[in-house]
Amino acid sequence: YPAQPPHQPHAGISVATTSIHPSPLNHHVSTMAGTQPLCKKTIIKKRTKKFARHQSDQFMRIQRSSWRKPKGIDGRVRRRFKGAVPMPSIGYGSDKKTRNVLPCGFRSVVVNNVGELEMLMMHNRTYAATVGKSVSSRVRREIVERAEQLAVRVTNAAAKLRAEEDA
Repeated sequence: YPAQPPHQPHAGISVATTSIHPSPLNHHVSTMAGTQPLCKKTIIKKRTKKFARHQSDQFMRIQRSSWRKPKGIDGRVRRRFKGAVPMPSIGYGSDKKTRNVLPCGFRSVVVNNVGELEMLMMHNRTYAATVGKSVSSRVRREIVERAEQLAVRVTNAAAKLRAEEDA
């Protein structure tokens, strides 16, 4: 028998891949040497483009609007004709293991105070804290300090922080 070629699971379709491994390109994420993600699976997106609303290229008022399901009785998109705009379906869904995973490999949890950060102590290899946008700079500083002690990654640690003045 001739030698079999290596198995290519995604041959023939365009696949956008994002590696979970931390890289210097993820500069928006605070880099803490001790906290690495537990899951090392590569994220594969079946589709990276947004689904365009039917006839959004013809009308300025709906040019940037989100997807709406066509409801017309004769609609080509609703009936899934060849050459029509693709409709979202369950087949475009992501892998369950990599769904809602950030490019750095963590899942995001919004944290508004230090007490909520304590919940991530035992799950610091799976979840990363994201400080809520309405949190003050004083509480934000406390959260970032406590996160370093617990070895919890904070995705937006540098936000709303100003250089301290010695006066």
